[in-house]
Amino acid sequence: MYSFSPKLRLVSIILLVAGLVLFGVGYFMNHAIDDTKIEHMMEAVNASGHNNPTHSSQLVGPQDHEAHLKHAKHQVHNQPLATLHFVSVFAFGVACAVMFFYSIQHAAHAGWPVIISRVMEAIGGFIPWGGAVVLIIMVLNVTHNGHLFHWMDPNVINPDHEDFDVILYEKSKFLNIPFYVFRNILYVVGASFFAWKLRAQSKKVDVTKSPREYQFLYRWSIGYIAFFSLASASWAWDWLMSIDSHWYSTMYIWYSMVSCLASAIAVVIILSVYLKKNGFLPQFNDNHLHDLAKYLFASSMLWTYTWFAQFMLYWYANVPEEANYFFGRFEHYEESFLPMLIPNFLIPLLVMVSSSIKRNYKVVTAMAFVVIFGHLWDYFNMVMPGTVGPYWRTPEVLLLTVGSILFISGLFMLTTLMTLAKLKLIPEGNPFLKESKIFEYPF
Repeated sequence: MYSFSPKLRLVSIILLVAGLVLFGVGYFMNHAIDDTKIEHMMEAVNASGHNNPTHSSQLVGPQDHEAHLKHAKHQVHNQPLATLHFVSVFAFGVACAVMFFYSIQHAAHAGWPVIISRVMEAIGGFIPWGGAVVLIIMVLNVTHNGHLFHWMDPNVINPDHEDFDVILYEKSKFLNIPFYVFRNILYVVGASFFAWKLRAQSKKVDVTKSPREYQFLYRWSIGYIAFFSLASASWAWDWLMSIDSHWYSTMYIWYSMVSCLASAIAVVIILSVYLKKNGFLPQFNDNHLHDLAKYLFASSMLWTYTWFAQFMLYWYANVPEEANYFFGRFEHYEESFLPMLIPNFLIPLLVMVSSSIKRNYKVVTAMAFVVIFGHLWDYFNMVMPGTVGPYWRTPEVLLLTVGSILFISGLFMLTTLMTLAKLKLIPEGNPFLKESKIFEYPF
């Protein structure tokens, strides 16, 4: 059994509290920004000569000073909710992707990862907590206390209003608040249920050592794969792509999901190595690390393919509403948009292509942290341009971002390790356990 040490528990609580404090300071600093300061911020952006919008809504409706000021006010005051949104959606997606990876192994009757199956079940313990944060953000948006999603403004689907947007009117059959709320609840409740059910069924297999109970674990794993395949596509539309609802991409659901999948494998590596080095999981060996590192490398390259395919096709077609998505990022996020490829593609490619490196605990663990950082950065680029626009180079955004990351990291660590402490680390009833213990990579 794993014992959640008081020291590590204290660290997770400190992260939680420090995150809340920094977020609170950033929130009050943001709340103190008045209209006069926002006008000065607008003037500074316009003086730079970069006038491409970061959101398609800026091209629809009145184009006078008052309209631009209203939009800028929304963007500036979106800062707290936007930072918490991108971090919480990312963390929720990572936990769900861990359970997806777990379910794939059961569906394939794979023997090698049985040793780390309880690690993945423990990470699934974060899902209801991370989902609760996402649902709180949803409530703030649908009650119009937040303005992350332009399509939630009732004026844009009113043909008699000056802000009427024909594109959003046509999309309102899917993008409407009641259906959005239903989908959000379905994502969180569904993922939480499957995480609990898979964990409970795995425990039952341990107790009974029954092939019949293992067969049920297999079936529930298949069920979660089907659920995740549909839900992860839909929440990518809802939580990320609909931020700028004029724009859409058929690659986006793969792009955002693979980002979470690469990070999910990285989290599994970090927790598995931690347990190994502290004597809790001596059965975890170089061969298990090698296979996890292969998945980390492969998913990083797959993410790069989806990123480039999406970018190349939209840039080549040069359709204004689509190219605008990238123009705004090039102009206002030049320090963030393309440099993100360094931790997500270049470093994994240069470091992890060697087979022998994949057995080095220090290097692979370091690469896991690099990948998580890179894909969190990726989610920053997905969310912030369409919600905050060019107003992100401020001390408030720095405090809010660091605070959100610390808070969610502390919550992730606390809930994962608390769940792990309730589980037997070795699933003795799994029929493939012996195969996992003697697993040896042949090359």
